[in-house]
Amino acid sequence: MRAVTLLLLAGCASAPRGPAASGPDPRLASLLSEAIRFPTVAGNDQARRDQQAWLLRTAAALGLVSRDAGPVTEIELPGPPGAPVLGLVVHGDVQPVEAAQWTVPPFEGLLRDGLVIGRGAADDKGPLVQALLALHGLRDAALTHTVRLLVGSDEESGSSDMKAYLAAHAPPAYSLVLDSEFPVVVGEKAWDGLTVLPASEECDGVVEIDAGLAPSIVPDRARITLTGGTAALQKRLAAKTTEAGTRLELQQRGDLLDVTVHGKSAHAGVNLAGGRNALVSLARLLKGELTDCAVADLLAFVAAQDTRGAALGLTEAAPGWGGWAVNVATLRKEQRLGGKLALTINLRRPPPMNAAQSRDHLYAQVRKFSGRLEPGTLFFGDEPLIFDPRAKLVRRLMDDYAKTTGERPPPAISGGGTYAKRIPNAIAFGMWFPGKPYPGHDVDEQLPVADLQRGLEVLAVTLRDLATSVPLQNPFQP
Repeated sequence: MRAVTLLLLAGCASAPRGPAASGPDPRLASLLSEAIRFPTVAGNDQARRDQQAWLLRTAAALGLVSRDAGPVTEIELPGPPGAPVLGLVVHGDVQPVEAAQWTVPPFEGLLRDGLVIGRGAADDKGPLVQALLALHGLRDAALTHTVRLLVGSDEESGSSDMKAYLAAHAPPAYSLVLDSEFPVVVGEKAWDGLTVLPASEECDGVVEIDAGLAPSIVPDRARITLTGGTAALQKRLAAKTTEAGTRLELQQRGDLLDVTVHGKSAHAGVNLAGGRNALVSLARLLKGELTDCAVADLLAFVAAQDTRGAALGLTEAAPGWGGWAVNVATLRKEQRLGGKLALTINLRRPPPMNAAQSRDHLYAQVRKFSGRLEPGTLFFGDEPLIFDPRAKLVRRLMDDYAKTTGERPPPAISGGGTYAKRIPNAIAFGMWFPGKPYPGHDVDEQLPVADLQRGLEVLAVTLRDLATSVPLQNPFQP
């Protein structure tokens, strides 16, 4: 399949497509399916290397210049000597999956009913192939900029790739990060990570707890294994009502009882309301069912939480930022903590509270709830990113979006952090259209081919505008 696609790309090299082309570009779905087949989750270095080699081959077939820059891959369309660099930034890594929860293999890149289905389809391999084809379609333009695509490799697990890259490479003059929402993102909330540990993991009747995949994913499965799973206990649990959108499963295994709640995964920063938190539902079902212990306190703390942070006293937020978003994400043995049982909560923080204030406030809330719980830090190193909506680049992006779509929605505020926080002079621009639930991080993650095409058209118009015009001076100022 890969060889067929590269032949198709080479055959089309002399016939770039533009926004006026009728029907979806057939290369979009084909390239995206190929990209999805690299399981680039954290720790899979071979998949990262394989995907980078594929990127270099694909760029060459599209008539583009490409370079291995270590953890980042550079792909560019050169402009005149000395021209400023207009950057496009995406990431090629993806969130982890629990394949048993999917209805299709997560790394097959299935095309069905006008959808490309697979991990990374929306976040962020769809924008990656859109950027490749937009660059290819710009080859006939009279460029005033070099346009350089940077493909990162660990955005979903720390963004150390960009720190390493910038230590050896100059950043573009200004960049568009294709990993968020249209029409343009003028505010990104901060990403906070709180851990909570029980003073003791000993709790009569509790054998194991395992819930959630990653901090940025709403947990769609949560399980506790109990000893002495009597018929009376099962009857009590079965009689209780689960939270809306979740369901209970009971399985007896000899003297052990698995109590599992199934929910719905979603992106914790962009589509928190679209998820159904299995861990919170499980904790509420277990109210009054466990003996007095620190683990019971930990589950009671989970049960008390809400997605807006009211239970944590998070009531202060700057106007227009949409408040806090709180995802009770994982409860399991954590290797990073020496195998200790730990709860992880991901919070998307609006102004005005800073990271240190957030950490101190949350620590105090945990200790106030129970003296048998100990707070800890997963990550409190982020601050909100704020742009002036009157800035020259913001206005140009808004105009180009309106010119292509005929729509002019307001600038976006996002709970999803992007590389715009890691690269100087960068702002998030698409590639998700407003008014649609974001499928990134979800089970059966998918992207409509029609949206792939529409996003490509917006990007093509925008690049032709910016990359062929007089370079912007002070683009982030009015």
